[in-house]
Amino acid sequence: MTSFAQNRIENLNFESTENNFPKIWKIIGDSSAKVFADTKEKQEGTTSILIDAPEKGFKGLMYTLPQNYAGKKITLSGYIKTENVSNGFAGLWLRIDPEIGFDNMNKQGLKGTNDWKKYEVTLEMSPGKTDKIVFGALLTGKGKVWIDNLKITVDGKDIENAKIFEQKINKVNSDKEFDNGSKISNINLDKNNVENLKKLGLIWGYLKYYHPSVAEGNYNWDYEFFRIYPKIAGVSANQRDKILSDWIKNLGKFQIVKNSEPKDVKIKPDLEWITNSGFSQELMDQLLKLKDAKRPKVNYYVDFFSGVGNPDFKNENAYKNMSYPDEGFRLLSLYRYWNIIQYYFPYKNLIDEDWKGVLTEFIPKFLNAKDETEYTLASLEIIARIHDTHAGVWGNNKALTKYFGERYSPVKLTFAENKAVVNDFYNDDLGKESGLQKGDVITEINGESIDNIVKNRLKYTPASNYPTQLRNIASNLLNSNSETINIKFSRNGKEESKTIKTYTFPQLNYKKEAKDFFKMLDNNVAYVYMGSVDSKKLDETFNQIKNTKGLVIDFRSYPSDFVTIKMGRLLKPNLTEFVKFTNTDSSQPGLFTFTPTQKIPGEGKSSYQGKIAILINETTQSSAEYHTMAFRTAPNAKVFGSTTAGADGNVSDIKLPGNISTMISGIGVYYPDGKETQRIGIVPDVEVKPTVDGIKNNKDEVLEKAVEWIKN
Repeated sequence: MTSFAQNRIENLNFESTENNFPKIWKIIGDSSAKVFADTKEKQEGTTSILIDAPEKGFKGLMYTLPQNYAGKKITLSGYIKTENVSNGFAGLWLRIDPEIGFDNMNKQGLKGTNDWKKYEVTLEMSPGKTDKIVFGALLTGKGKVWIDNLKITVDGKDIENAKIFEQKINKVNSDKEFDNGSKISNINLDKNNVENLKKLGLIWGYLKYYHPSVAEGNYNWDYEFFRIYPKIAGVSANQRDKILSDWIKNLGKFQIVKNSEPKDVKIKPDLEWITNSGFSQELMDQLLKLKDAKRPKVNYYVDFFSGVGNPDFKNENAYKNMSYPDEGFRLLSLYRYWNIIQYYFPYKNLIDEDWKGVLTEFIPKFLNAKDETEYTLASLEIIARIHDTHAGVWGNNKALTKYFGERYSPVKLTFAENKAVVNDFYNDDLGKESGLQKGDVITEINGESIDNIVKNRLKYTPASNYPTQLRNIASNLLNSNSETINIKFSRNGKEESKTIKTYTFPQLNYKKEAKDFFKMLDNNVAYVYMGSVDSKKLDETFNQIKNTKGLVIDFRSYPSDFVTIKMGRLLKPNLTEFVKFTNTDSSQPGLFTFTPTQKIPGEGKSSYQGKIAILINETTQSSAEYHTMAFRTAPNAKVFGSTTAGADGNVSDIKLPGNISTMISGIGVYYPDGKETQRIGIVPDVEVKPTVDGIKNNKDEVLEKAVEWIKN
């Protein structure tokens, strides 16, 4: 439902002030910067707002919209003027909670001195999932920034003319019986009941996606689990099957349609359990009949993003007020996640173990989790079992932050030659104070060997392959809840011990330096860093490099812009195939079929003629891998480095009870011949891995090898 907004959105031009500060607005940030109304410098009207920061820090303004609005895109625009902004950036920011969208102009890197100019940020909306929309302006770093004349629009219409979104009252969210708890406790975990629970999980998930009445949203399927379980707890197998059979009958009648034989199949639905689980004939027949049920095009619990086809689990309740869900909700969490993977994970065939066996294994793990931390770790552990680098527990999860350590070392680590090596510092001053140097090999942390820590953390580290697991482990290896860490390390073959300090994130004062997109390595070799790519600058850049002997394209980061076609065509003369996809739909969940092959046009004789060296490693992930697949089709291209993260395909968000947020790669991505990319990643033409000696001597061995090839 929608209605027209009645609430006025006031004071976006800062004309209404009190005590030299704009009414309705709030200050955010903990720096010493001052925020006040300025009547001398303004873009329009009589007043602008000035953030004046003589020292490094973060300060900003925040405004909360009074409503949730119906629409597809929301845009914040406004005027900014800066003076001597350094050690950070200025910008507008817009956020849709919870974790739906966020942009703070970080990529634009607005710094230095700039006259008044209009800027804007736009986010994709998801009204059905939105709690609130907040926006404002910020300064991170030091200097001065003025802000004036802000405007909010929804789908191009002024916010005051936008429609308020009102959540539809339907059969799912009108069912309130278990809002305060599942009323399930003391679940028996003997062998028979675990098997009972496994079979209930299989049937519950199958009905969720295959039964038309459930798919239409006629039932709160979470709560139906809480109703059916007590009826089958402790009964015989025959009684259980009769209860489940009656349950299915009562869900309603449905039409049967004969599905045509699918073409270009990659994965068939895994439904053999229906006939080999020992169910009664009546129950088995009912389940088999559902395979050919006529289902609605859109299942209430899963939709598909238009154009791409990855699943959108938009109506899954996160139960975000439950930090530690009760037994019933913990079991529901396992069932929900397991069945999403069973029917909607395009790489389920690569899991490398019987997924139904994983369900059996994790029933006691979820039920025995005695607090929030153990429940979150059980969730993280099963998430790791799908071997997808897009998976993980994302967002500000307090239990995991505390488990891995809330305080940070200033030391950056990487794994080289299977050793944890210091390769940089988050803060040079604090790094110097630590006494560590680039190339130092950490061997022990607080008396525990690195090998042992890695071994224990692997099961909690979701990633598509081992190098990417090591990448992720390295990122928090030196985190701690204590103010110091005791380490042992090796330098030039000599073992040493040290105590290093840890810091809160604000104390760390980490400022990631922006890297330019383009530079010349010498007169004959050009270099582009894809972490800063801007589609608007491509033509200008290629005009400057067209006569060079070689071009280095560095994908050891995430591309800041999607330029697969626009840049890919500049690299080669002819049309080339580079990728095809698989996806599923609501007609037969779990059936994944190939799409036609995607192609990239060429630029003919005006395409780049020099050698093209593409650099990759374990940080090359998702969009970076996709771009690499496209660019390596150029006839003069060669890929240097090491295996990538092996996680490609648009992501789909999943919410679990207790507000646990995770993701999956939502579509399958393959080479034109059907060869896998997931888990394998992009395999380089020339394998080059950093060495401890190279890190110690500030060498980029991958880049050096690529340049050597270009020049020879």
